[in-house]
Amino acid sequence: MTPVDATPEPRRIEAMFDSIAGRYDLLNSLMTAGLHHRWRELGVLLAGVGPGDSALDVACGTGDFSFALRRAVGREGRVVGLDFSDEMLAIARGKSGRNQLWVDFVRGDLLDLPYADGEFDACTVGFGIRNVPDIERAFSEMGRVCRPGGRVVCLEITRPQIIGFREFFGLWFDRVVPLLGRVTAGDDFAYSYLPASVRRFPDPAALREVMRTAGLVNPRYEILAGGIIALHHASV
Repeated sequence: MTPVDATPEPRRIEAMFDSIAGRYDLLNSLMTAGLHHRWRELGVLLAGVGPGDSALDVACGTGDFSFALRRAVGREGRVVGLDFSDEMLAIARGKSGRNQLWVDFVRGDLLDLPYADGEFDACTVGFGIRNVPDIERAFSEMGRVCRPGGRVVCLEITRPQIIGFREFFGLWFDRVVPLLGRVTAGDDFAYSYLPASVRRFPDPAALREVMRTAGLVNPRYEILAGGIIALHHASV
């Protein structure tokens, strides 16, 4: 297997997501058997938002985490979804209109969020923290824009440690996922980048310490789906 450069260089990652935007939702559902919606709902619960609250969803992609937050905060609440891929944001805006779940989708940089200190009750990121070049700074920015006592939540793929499942995961991610990407999205790099990026990403315990170093309070994590998903959460 040819090694894949999984360095999260912003312009290259932006171009990659622009290129796969039209097939992103389909491939997410195929790769997770549709369970990614349930994982996001758990993330919303840990974000602790309710009617009238405000939430920022960074690296929002096509908006599924943002929409889950919108359902939680209700009509009186506020949800902003931020991403740097124009094509992903276009898909998200289209879904927002069709679903009547109104979210303010904006283009922006996770490492330099265009919001005031303490502007939101919670900040979330789903399957996007792997793609930033400075994870500590990303968490610091997420914490900055949350009010004191607010919540930061991170949903991400991780490497399972259970013997047997670990080997299956390796086969699935290294062989099947790139094939799905090639057949469904016509993109070899994007879905070879995915397993390579998971391999070079910090494990859940190490990511928890990055959150702590970034100034977040009492970071914790839950392991889901047999060990392939980590759901980190912390206070501000």
